[in-house]
Amino acid sequence: MRRVSLHNATIGFSAVQPLDWAVIGGYFAVLVGLSFWAVRKKNDTSEDYFLAGHSLGWFVVGASIFASNIGSEHLVGLAGSGATDGVALAHYELHAWCLLVLGWVLVPFYTRSRVFTMPEFLERRYSPAARYTLSIISLVAYVVTKIAVGIYAGGTVFAAVLPEVSLGPLDAFWCGSLLVLAITGAYTIFGGFRAVAYTETLQTVILVLGSALVTYYGLQALGGWGTLRDTLGPEMFNLWKPMVPEGLTFEWAPVEEVNEAGDFTRRAWYFNDNYPWFGMLFCAPIIGLWYWCTDQYIVQRALGAENETQARRGTIFAAFLKLLPVFIFIIPGMICLALAKGGEFEQLSGLIDANGDVVRSEAQAVFPLMVQTVLPVGIRGLVVAGLLSALMSSLAGVFNASSTLVTIDLYKKRFPLATEARLVQVGRWATMAAVAVGLLWIPVIKNADKGLYDFLQSVQGYLAPPIFVVFFLGVFWKRANAAGCLAALLIGFAIGLFRLGVDTAPKVAGPDFAYSEGSFLWICSKIYFQYFSLLITAISTVILVVVSLATRAPDATQISGLTYGSLTAEHKAETRASWGTTDVVTSCVVMALIIAAYVYFSG
Repeated sequence: MRRVSLHNATIGFSAVQPLDWAVIGGYFAVLVGLSFWAVRKKNDTSEDYFLAGHSLGWFVVGASIFASNIGSEHLVGLAGSGATDGVALAHYELHAWCLLVLGWVLVPFYTRSRVFTMPEFLERRYSPAARYTLSIISLVAYVVTKIAVGIYAGGTVFAAVLPEVSLGPLDAFWCGSLLVLAITGAYTIFGGFRAVAYTETLQTVILVLGSALVTYYGLQALGGWGTLRDTLGPEMFNLWKPMVPEGLTFEWAPVEEVNEAGDFTRRAWYFNDNYPWFGMLFCAPIIGLWYWCTDQYIVQRALGAENETQARRGTIFAAFLKLLPVFIFIIPGMICLALAKGGEFEQLSGLIDANGDVVRSEAQAVFPLMVQTVLPVGIRGLVVAGLLSALMSSLAGVFNASSTLVTIDLYKKRFPLATEARLVQVGRWATMAAVAVGLLWIPVIKNADKGLYDFLQSVQGYLAPPIFVVFFLGVFWKRANAAGCLAALLIGFAIGLFRLGVDTAPKVAGPDFAYSEGSFLWICSKIYFQYFSLLITAISTVILVVVSLATRAPDATQISGLTYGSLTAEHKAETRASWGTTDVVTSCVVMALIIAAYVYFSG
């Protein structure tokens, strides 16, 4: 969901001292012990292996959701965006309210249906065809985005932190990728979802503590929050970027005027990629609601909760945690820029040019630079452990989600009489296959140009809209039927894949390839991805509504309890009994914090 990269991050090997190594070693020792404990727990049924036997409490659910979301690309990439664009990307973090939607709106339907996967919920609401469609699309998306990005981030971070490490012909990138895959794959394969959830809880603690210390020591070195605001100016603290930045025109063709970096200074409105307010206000929430409320990668944590109460409280806790990245990832990037402008640290001088402006090509190095510059020995090791925690938790989550989809939605549907032991065995094989796919991705990603990572972030913007539409209209509108769902999914995905093809063709064909100016494909390629995502959402919605109204209404018994319009008094009473005053108050506190952040960062 974020347009970030890691290609310039560097920390010298000498920066990691013996005490740091001891901290890193201690982290891995605790991780191995926790994994071993989880492996020894009961994992002989599919419910145990894929949903931890519905035994997770709210703290583990919330921490696991947060750890699954945050990867090393967030630590390094969000810090880089803080240096270049200030708090612009805080919009994504302030979408923590989407987690409240998951807990209050969708969790009751998910727990009531007792499903293992999100595609399985679509089957119960619509049809088996909808289940198969979503399963296949999700698996392809996980391979192309989450696994690819996780491996890329892991190898690059390891190469940045320990550049001199090598093993025979393997450089630091390969060593890091293989190490992360081996450790993460091992405890995911043998420990199942329980091992993933509990190790992610530990990783959340390390991740938050280590990153918070970067902010603390950074502000100490700078002289405090007031100095940060005075040094960078108010625009860096403004969430709302213009829809049409100053100097841009509404021409359909790019013009010749360029700046010192070789970029167009006047371009058509659809070229704007500086997080315009229109896209952030209307498109980003759609992607957020899809990601937080309907993606197996995230929702599986809530499905593993002990009951509806624990699932909801877990999402509320995760919403609290989701507010932290603004202050522990983005703000350190801004601090680094301010320190560079102050000129007190020579190692930060390459971050700004002669005019005092940030050098964008160097911005992704700011988090490692902060680690090297402001952190004392020992604390530095804790932060490196946090980096490793982030990338391992993200990979573990996608391995487990992929395994669940393959086993429950594909294998079990094909072999409904398969024993529980067989399902667990297939789940382990599926996880091994996901690890193998990760291995195959390493040489592809290592040799790819640095535009690959940015390109992958737009994939979710193209694939999310039809899924968002069929889930939310399916819950709120009982007239939505299987024909409308399938039509919306297939046509919405087709449009998204078409745009992906348009984006990919120039990268595959080479620098000499270009669409004819003013042509249909040229116009499509130039529309900002958030605006194109809104277009897909509108088309998918119209298709679902029109086709549903033109065909037979769904059977009342099939949708009973799966839409608001079909809830019985018993359903409502059951949900009402699952929450109390504490849940309402804490949710209100989350919303108050989000509103306060929007007010503070609005100019």
